[in-house]
Amino acid sequence: MAELPVSPSRPPLRKSGVPRKASPYERLKQAIMSGELSPGEPLVELALAEWCNVSRTPVREALTRLEQDGLVQRNDRGLIVRENSPEEILDIYDTRIALESKAAAVAAERRTSIDLVAMRRAEERAHRADTTDPHALAENNREFHRSVWRASRNESLIDLLERLNLHLGRYPATTLAYPGRQDTSRTEHHDLVDAIEARDPERASFVATRHFTAARDIRLRLWESE
Repeated sequence: MAELPVSPSRPPLRKSGVPRKASPYERLKQAIMSGELSPGEPLVELALAEWCNVSRTPVREALTRLEQDGLVQRNDRGLIVRENSPEEILDIYDTRIALESKAAAVAAERRTSIDLVAMRRAEERAHRADTTDPHALAENNREFHRSVWRASRNESLIDLLERLNLHLGRYPATTLAYPGRQDTSRTEHHDLVDAIEARDPERASFVATRHFTAARDIRLRLWESE
């Protein structure tokens, strides 16, 4: 497979962790999320086509989808990987706080007994995750929150929250690695499921808002320390 030509100032891309037969869209998305394609990096169709071992047409289609996802953007040089900023962190979390709060409240109203079992199991997996493995911490945490989204049975909310997850994925550090955050998160997850089980939408909304406000503040501290 041809490697993506790069400038002498940066190493060549590693082979993607996505399976060999993955589409150009999936391969490029993974490269952006993992940081192999760094923020601000130009995206040249011909070079990307060589790296993906495909023609330029599927790469062009992939770039169009990635632009729609908000993972790439245009400037006067053409398409580039979307750049990161503290302003974007605030925008993402302000939106996420509103959506997670609503999802928690709706879950409290609509959840079933099966949803409760799924949330409790996801909560337990999140809290048993290897604390020395940031990837495992982040993935188990995402799955817990997805179990809450599913309990809301609101497909529009779920779609919007999944899109926000794409943007957050471009900031690789997990807030759960911040000192003391794992213990606090454990308590907040438990309180959130308790509120949903009690069918208390106001309490569920409050806990979700508190949880993600704290995550936002930690994310900004992580940005400042980079």
